[in-house]
Amino acid sequence: MIICCGEALIDMVKRTLAETGETVYVPCLGGSPFNTVVAVARQKVPAGFLGRISTDFFGESLVNHLVINGVSTEFIVRSKENTTLGFVKIEQGREPEYVFYTEGTADRSLQIADIPRSLPKEARCIHFGSIAMTMEPAASAIEYFIRQEAGRGEDAPVISLDPNVRPFMIDDRDSYIKRFEGWLALADIAKISEADFDFIYPGLALEESLGRVLGMGPRMALTTLGPGGALGLLKKAGGEILRVQAPVVDLPVVDTIGAGDTFHGAFLSWLFRHGKMSRQKLETLSEEEFYSALFFANKAASLVCSRQGANPPGFEETDALE
Repeated sequence: MIICCGEALIDMVKRTLAETGETVYVPCLGGSPFNTVVAVARQKVPAGFLGRISTDFFGESLVNHLVINGVSTEFIVRSKENTTLGFVKIEQGREPEYVFYTEGTADRSLQIADIPRSLPKEARCIHFGSIAMTMEPAASAIEYFIRQEAGRGEDAPVISLDPNVRPFMIDDRDSYIKRFEGWLALADIAKISEADFDFIYPGLALEESLGRVLGMGPRMALTTLGPGGALGLLKKAGGEILRVQAPVVDLPVVDTIGAGDTFHGAFLSWLFRHGKMSRQKLETLSEEEFYSALFFANKAASLVCSRQGANPPGFEETDALE
């Protein structure tokens, strides 16, 4: 099982009505870890979501969507706080812009008391990151959870991090970077986009940034390159650094909402399906296997970009794409 923890929210996506030309905002289910866990489940890999979700009607929709997609809800705490809302502005050729309304909402209210003291044996990976790690008390609760699980020695699950940085959610950049580097020390896999690196290590060349990340603890550092595909560095068991780049598939782009989440969910799913989801086995990946995992993830991301919103593809659709 792959467990994703963090925010589950409603993205209010800007649309123009064809009939009148009027601008409206349409509610869509979202949140980076929420999208990622759905992407994992649609790849026919056991998945679970950990977090607080509201009992309001938006929260009901979020939980129902998880259930419909086969995601385990056993790690979810339901609470009366409202659901977080995120307004999304999309313009052709630009990264989506977001504004979040998070004060006193359910997902940001996750507490250490909500964290399970143990996980089922089938839990082989924990994924975290995104705006949940900029909101208290949720950030401290998730950090506690990651430290707890990363400290289990040989039995520890693989820890996956995608910071999915939203700069407007960060009041103190220096404090955030320090905390981020502490998460890297606990992580086995770190996926960081070019846009993330522009905020985290501005002015540093992309591969230098990846190398810095790899030097802080992870066995694997990945970055997405938009139409340029994806690049990964892997620290092998003997200390050798394996560098692999894989392309995307050329499909028409409708929007890029959920592309990074779908990429990472599909990448983790490939590792799980191929028996590579352990700290020891990550280090033994061959160049061919690493390429296959990256290309599979790129195929899933290409498909989600070809449709509107965060609607990750299923396994058969992803696997069949050439």
